[in-house]
Amino acid sequence: MHRRTFLARTLAVVAAAPVTSLFAQSKPAAGALPAVMVYKSATCGCCSKWMEHMRGAGFTVDHKDVSDAQLTALSMQSGVTDNVASCHTAHVDGYTVVGHVPADDVKKMLKEKPKVLGIAVPGMPMGSPGMEQGGMKQPYDTVTFVKGGKTAVYVSHR
Repeated sequence: MHRRTFLARTLAVVAAAPVTSLFAQSKPAAGALPAVMVYKSATCGCCSKWMEHMRGAGFTVDHKDVSDAQLTALSMQSGVTDNVASCHTAHVDGYTVVGHVPADDVKKMLKEKPKVLGIAVPGMPMGSPGMEQGGMKQPYDTVTFVKGGKTAVYVSHR
């Protein structure tokens, strides 16, 4: 086949194909983990470490750096009360995840689909994902929370 004939046929195929099929991205495989959107301060190093932890567990993680006032407002809109607040707030598959929640706890929530607004690790306990400094570890709980701030222990980490 001559070069001109080859090019003409190739262009005809490309022209006939829908644009979306030419640049289509593959869909996540069945059972793939949903994307996580994190809202955090631009200067928060432990938040970045938590995002690395989530990526290491197989999540796709995106983030938006926001001011403290914006983070507070976004958290409040998501039903986060002072008793579960932490340094970052994330959204995943309709749930809110607050603070240094282990990826396995997020996976558990996504599998069990509890009727809650989300889960949180209140504060910034040493030894939680993103807070591993100097080998120090303190016990902490991942809690569920509902509208109005009522919490229940979801997973204990001792």
